[in-house]
Amino acid sequence: MLLSFFNSLSLAHSIMDIVISNSTIFSRRPLPLVPPITSIHRLNHLTTASKNQLLFRPQTNPSLTSSTNAYAAVPRFTVSCAAAAGRITEINQTQFPNTVLKSDRPVLVEFVANWCGPCRLIAPAMESIAQEYGDRLVVVKIDHDANPQLIEEYKVYGLPTMILFKNGKEVVESRREGAITKVKLKEYIDSLLESISVA
Repeated sequence: MLLSFFNSLSLAHSIMDIVISNSTIFSRRPLPLVPPITSIHRLNHLTTASKNQLLFRPQTNPSLTSSTNAYAAVPRFTVSCAAAAGRITEINQTQFPNTVLKSDRPVLVEFVANWCGPCRLIAPAMESIAQEYGDRLVVVKIDHDANPQLIEEYKVYGLPTMILFKNGKEVVESRREGAITKVKLKEYIDSLLESISVA
């Protein structure tokens, strides 16, 4: 029974390699190869460590990548970004007073979370806005889960939430919750910047 299971597993892996290698999917991580076992007697003479090495050793597939580990974690898209001019900066509650409240330019604060689907959905649009409006507006992100004091203080109930700050205060009616298209986001930013320049 055990012999049959291992041979089936090896055959299934071989079939997957054929299917995957003949398709256009290139991000697949290769499964560990399990060699066919010809005898249960052969398996019984192995130590536990040897069995684990035999059955669960990481394998590489040079046709997909030169050094891909079968157990390497697939990178997840996150909403955190590197700090740079015209880019979104991720800040925390200790950086908030200096970065947001004492800024000489208006600051658009986006409250996000890594598990938030709509946050990931609008991340490219937010990056584009940060670059396009970099000379007139600072864009920052705050992780909802890591900054509970700010979440409570600004009563953030939905994600993503965007709030515009100017001169250390929240701009009236600047709060927006939920996903938004890039076109609508630009309209939202333009109307806010226009309203605070008139005020």
